[in-house]
Amino acid sequence: MSAERKAPDAPEAPARAEGSGEDVTVRDAVSAPDAEGVPRRATRRFPLFTRDTARPEGGGRAAPGDAPAPARQWPILAVLLTVGLGLLLTALDVFRVGLLLIGAALLAGAVLRWVVPDVGMLAVRSRFTDIVTYGGLGLVIVLLALMMQPDPLLQFPWLQDMLHFTVDG
Repeated sequence: MSAERKAPDAPEAPARAEGSGEDVTVRDAVSAPDAEGVPRRATRRFPLFTRDTARPEGGGRAAPGDAPAPARQWPILAVLLTVGLGLLLTALDVFRVGLLLIGAALLAGAVLRWVVPDVGMLAVRSRFTDIVTYGGLGLVIVLLALMMQPDPLLQFPWLQDMLHFTVDG
């Protein structure tokens, strides 16, 4: 079996593979022999077809590997249990408190993603994207829960003026 592959229009330079007596042809400056001595292209370009996905930054276990499964994933469990409690309160007609709890859980998820180095399954995308997504959604839910009728706890006078302008105008 020949240990060389030829590429069209590529300069060839013979090199000796480690541990073998045969010459390996290295095609250009960005190709290098792999573990078996066969030249491969070591490029920084992304492949045409993705065959695997990398785990997101911080996607490792949040507890040691010998810990039980729930303990290894405590950040996502804390957020999900808080969101579940908020949904239960919303279903029991305590919707403002329930929505505030859901928003607070998402904000806590953003803080956990920022502070804790390994958050397990709470890491879905890059750290920055997760923080912006969790924090943005949590902030919007909290603000909407505070502005909710009847008896809003947070009022923006310009919002009422803007609504009248668009409806009346």
